Amino acid sequence: MKALRNTVQLIGHVGQEPEIKTLDGGRKMANITIATNEVYYKENGDKVENTEWHRVVAWGKTAEIIEKYVVKGKEIAIEGKLTHRSYDDKNGEKRYITEVVANDVLLLGK
Repeated sequence: MKALRNTVQLIGHVGQEPEIKTLDGGRKMANITIATNEVYYKENGDKVENTEWHRVVAWGKTAEIIEKYVVKGKEIAIEGKLTHRSYDDKNGEKRYITEVVANDVLLLGK
């Protein structure tokens, strides 16, 4: 553990069709959500399944890969960093967002 850093790795299924935006200058941005599942058993043997949803944003070449190859339901692996940001909504209330900024994506499954 020479250098601890902010790294997130997730494997899951894409929750909706990717939202792609082309910014000024032609740079692309992709927004997706990924569902990860955890399964465990209680002491009495009951199976418990827990699904967590993660917001993911990707830029540049990574966003272009998502645009071309990723669809709702596709299993993917991503690596990136965890970020937090805030904004004021249309009512002037402060909203907070936690998301993963992906720097690498791997297409899994069929």
